[in-house]
Amino acid sequence: MPAQNQTHPARRSTAGAAEPAVRESSPPVLATALVVDTQGRMLVLSMPRPTGGAVVCLPSVQATGAHAPEVELADTLYSRFGVHPQHLKRLLAVDCEQLSPILTVVSHLHLVGPLDEHQVRAVTTPPLLTGRWLAPEAAIPLLPAPAASRLRAAVTAWHTGSIAHLAAGRVQFGSPAGFPPTQRAQLEESWALDPDLHQTLRPKVLAETNVLLTDPAGHALLLHPTSSALDQTWHLPGSGIDSDTGEGPREAARRILRDQLNLDLPVGRLLAVDWTNGTPQLSRITYTFHGATLGEHDLARIRLNPREHTEWRIASGDDSKDLVREPLLRRLDACLTALWNNTGPLELTSGTPSH
Repeated sequence: MPAQNQTHPARRSTAGAAEPAVRESSPPVLATALVVDTQGRMLVLSMPRPTGGAVVCLPSVQATGAHAPEVELADTLYSRFGVHPQHLKRLLAVDCEQLSPILTVVSHLHLVGPLDEHQVRAVTTPPLLTGRWLAPEAAIPLLPAPAASRLRAAVTAWHTGSIAHLAAGRVQFGSPAGFPPTQRAQLEESWALDPDLHQTLRPKVLAETNVLLTDPAGHALLLHPTSSALDQTWHLPGSGIDSDTGEGPREAARRILRDQLNLDLPVGRLLAVDWTNGTPQLSRITYTFHGATLGEHDLARIRLNPREHTEWRIASGDDSKDLVREPLLRRLDACLTALWNNTGPLELTSGTPSH
């Protein structure tokens, strides 16, 4: 339950509640929520104007300073919209807008969700407000400037696991997210970036490792993650590479075997490196190693972490077609072929061999 403050001066939110003015000694902070569902849609509010038309906005609250802006935002989301505070996640964007010579407003945009279908149905809207769930490309043009630019940068920050820095709705030079790719490329070509800015503006990539374990017949071991209990998706053992600890792809493969299967086995050869373009989200590079050929003794020693996986199975090629999604299915088929033919490592793009 969010903090309920009954004594602070009144603040104003898009729910229409009047609450105390912000302290005059500091610029007001507007905390705004990017409430998203599992389909990537966002909650957009409309309020009719007395003169006709409508004001379009996102759920927000003017912070009073009595609590951190995100705490007051959580309070408003829970009390006005029925969104539980546990769904308030991270800060996506910070904007500073000078509205007049004596008034500057700081805007914080926070990620809320994603909400599943049941949680979306439980969302309520206060009187005079209408809520719609729209895709980002449909929602952004409805907002006034600079709110539209702010939302566009925040969506980019959400997709790339980063944060955007803006002023008056304009992404600032050196912002980790939201800086236009064409402008970034032009700056690089003109050698206008120092090493720090170059590293900040370069697109980031997720690096991960998969391990292909087989039985003597050449069938692959698959895991059913706890998080995919509803869609019956199966995966190869794998995870991100903990590069911040100095871990490399092969070391990650050994850790995956220990952590996910309770097996301490040497890792075999590299079968493939797969590039998956994730734009507008982060792209991925996946190293797939042959872990080992497992006998009955090895299979009997498998112990799963129930927080990560519910079960394992040995699957034939035909079985895998019904269990594994693309592009992993293409990668699995390519890696099994490389293993059988003693070829590789392969260069793959979304699971397909590159030529």
